[in-house]
Amino acid sequence: MQAILTIAIIVVCVLLILVVLVQNSKGGGISSNFSAANQIMGARRGTDFIEKATWTLAILLLVLSLLSTPKKAGLTESSYETEGSITKAKAGGAVMPAAQPAAQPAPAPTQTPN
Repeated sequence: MQAILTIAIIVVCVLLILVVLVQNSKGGGISSNFSAANQIMGARRGTDFIEKATWTLAILLLVLSLLSTPKKAGLTESSYETEGSITKAKAGGAVMPAAQPAAQPAPAPTQTPN
């Protein structure tokens, strides 16, 4: 599932790049190439299509990005560390033991004068 989402994100990114490159920053864009108003898409309809395509692809990219985030329900930050250590231990990787506090030396006995 993650691979499909990644491929979809890449395709949407490439399409978004192409659609943005077709636009002209001064408002001409694809409409400047049409000299006659009676063309199939016409000058105004061409810019409307490109603008709608840009917004649609941007929203689709946002949704796909949110869907591709990993979801771990009910696990806290320390649970992720423990889960990773268990996975490494099962795989035969080295796992460092938890740090233990240093032992306090026993206090020296006090001598009383007789």
